Amino acid sequence: MGRVTVRRPVRKLTADGRRRRADLLAAEEPLELRVGGKALAVTMRTPGHDVELAHGFLLSEGVIASRHEVFAARYCDGVDDQGRNTYNVLDLTLAEGVAPPETGVERNFYTTSSCGVCGKAALDAVKLKTRFAPGESSFAVTPEVLAGLPDKLREQQRVFASTGGLHAAGLFRADGSLLAVREDVGRHNAVDKVLGWALLEGRVPLSGCGLLVSGRASFELVQKAAMAGVPFLAAVSAPSSLAVELAEENGMTLVGFLRGSSMNLYTGDQRVVEPAAV
Repeated sequence: MGRVTVRRPVRKLTADGRRRRADLLAAEEPLELRVGGKALAVTMRTPGHDVELAHGFLLSEGVIASRHEVFAARYCDGVDDQGRNTYNVLDLTLAEGVAPPETGVERNFYTTSSCGVCGKAALDAVKLKTRFAPGESSFAVTPEVLAGLPDKLREQQRVFASTGGLHAAGLFRADGSLLAVREDVGRHNAVDKVLGWALLEGRVPLSGCGLLVSGRASFELVQKAAMAGVPFLAAVSAPSSLAVELAEENGMTLVGFLRGSSMNLYTGDQRVVEPAAV
């Protein structure tokens, strides 16, 4: 399996002078996703939880809605210069009767770790309709619970603690407990991994959970949350204008700049309530 971290020599410059030392970097490797042997996408990701990533990707693209719609997932083909499997090609076989991805889902065979939408083959295919209805969820949390979430997420970011170079996504309950946390060099990959975990655990639709992300809230992350039925998205950093519009359209709550007791409620502020109302 690919390494999660890589050690590299660096020359460190400080006010006290220069010195050579080893630095720990977050690993970034390509993962080619195939469905039924046909290439669907290549994404740059941190190795690990690849099967979750693939399931989350197919869920957020509207290809599947449950774990039973994938018959099998297996690594194949990719080898290094010594003939060893790189575990960088993953082929998923859909269950009988499940329609393969439409042409619009195909990516231009490459997506960066920072952007999962810009490679769409057709712009009309960007906005997807969820099979679930996030707006119907009664999920609600208190400001106090929200205030404590970033620290809880950071405590579980083990690779970030070593490298400082990974994004994280976590699913949380109304009481602030974290169900699962995943890290990746790409924001969208971290979300796909944690949504894939939920799908494989039979927890989708996630109407009783919120999604917390360590960076900004983009259009794509809101869409991924909506496709899994998540009613509440909280981000440590800023949302984009399209993210706010899409969250409002889906009846979702979108919180940005979540830093301690300070936060901005952009949409769905009825889900942020006083303790007695939870």
